[in-house]
Amino acid sequence: MPRRPRIQLDNVPLHIVQRGHNREACFSGVEDYQSYLYWLEEALHNHDCKLHAYVLMTNHVHLLLTPKKANLVPRLIMSIGRRYVQYINRTYGRTGALWDSRYKSSVVHADSYLLTCQRYIELNPVRAAMVDDAAHYRWSSYRHNALGQPDSRLSPHPVYTAMAASDKARQAAYRALFRAELDSDAIDDIRLALNQNQPIGSNRFHTQIAKKLGERREARPRGRPRLKSNAEEVLPG
Repeated sequence: MPRRPRIQLDNVPLHIVQRGHNREACFSGVEDYQSYLYWLEEALHNHDCKLHAYVLMTNHVHLLLTPKKANLVPRLIMSIGRRYVQYINRTYGRTGALWDSRYKSSVVHADSYLLTCQRYIELNPVRAAMVDDAAHYRWSSYRHNALGQPDSRLSPHPVYTAMAASDKARQAAYRALFRAELDSDAIDDIRLALNQNQPIGSNRFHTQIAKKLGERREARPRGRPRLKSNAEEVLPG
């Protein structure tokens, strides 16, 4: 059965995850993370996308961005991937695939899920028990969104800026969202939508997408629940 095409829409937030081939590590040292972020910023500028949140984990990457033109998103991913893979192969004397051949994505209803997705992304290192506080992880957008640390790659979404009138008040309100654990149902919903390349949001959002696409696209559980492997527990999606 052929894969359904991804849903990517102009000016609609998109949650993207790209994993290492066979879940192998993509980042081994500080220069690897820095190099990826450098080419990420360049690609965002060249392909007219605004980045709202990100995290670079050992063996996968999460991006939450809004493309001005959705058809440029694959080019953005290819641009980063091509340059980063060349760098990794040259640096470590390796050959072969670094990333899974197909990244996963989910369009996000900003009003109902944007901040939830940002929390999901920035809490990855905490869920993986790499740190006990998102602020202690260097390679994510949390320090910018919650603490005001400069990060030229990021462009705040209007849903985020509407949290408060000033930067300090907004950051405090954002930090307050992290005092409670992210709801397990929300985590499951986000993962399911990503795995099936389906939208996440309200019923109204799904109806709007159905009108644009001419078909209903919605993530649905398939078969019996799959047991989590130890690798998934250590490095969550």
